Amino acid sequence: MADNDTQGEMRGKQVFTTGDAADICKLSQQTIIRCFDSGRLRGFRVPGSRFRRIPREELARFMRENNIPTDRLEGGQRRVLVVDDDAQIVELFTDLLDGDERFEVRSACTGYDAGVITEQFKPDLMILDYMLPDINGNVVCKTVRANPAFTNMKIIIVSGVINQSEIQTLLDAGADEFVKKPFDVKSLMGQIESLLEV
Repeated sequence: MADNDTQGEMRGKQVFTTGDAADICKLSQQTIIRCFDSGRLRGFRVPGSRFRRIPREELARFMRENNIPTDRLEGGQRRVLVVDDDAQIVELFTDLLDGDERFEVRSACTGYDAGVITEQFKPDLMILDYMLPDINGNVVCKTVRANPAFTNMKIIIVSGVINQSEIQTLLDAGADEFVKKPFDVKSLMGQIESLLEV
């Protein structure tokens, strides 16, 4: 609970101490101070003191450039994109996640739509059907993984028609997990929570 309170405080802040920045980035305060003093992390000193201060937008830039997830800075909900052409599957995930205040959910039914929505929505997790009407899930996976902006995005591929060797191909293409349909909702929810660390 204390961590949630801290995230709430961080969300409202516009300027951070080196201690705040260390906590958000999960780095030591000394590392943050070294980055500040070397100019890699820009900010200002409090007049008449040695205290360093870091503006929010500068901390966000530093985190993105160093592939540090910005969710602790942004706080709030994790964004999940469900990509499946089966309306029942989309509805299942939407009902499951939309009712949970930890998640914000969007959906797409083609690989093309998934690409467009990914650019706009910037999901933390994509739940991706392997067999889409216009493209296979592994192609979507490779496309996403080729974009440095989505380095930290997690991908779960779901499919009912796939063999063991193809699963390894999907994982090699950049998927974090594979789930076979029909799936156990409770077990899948556990995987989502584990990947997103919620």
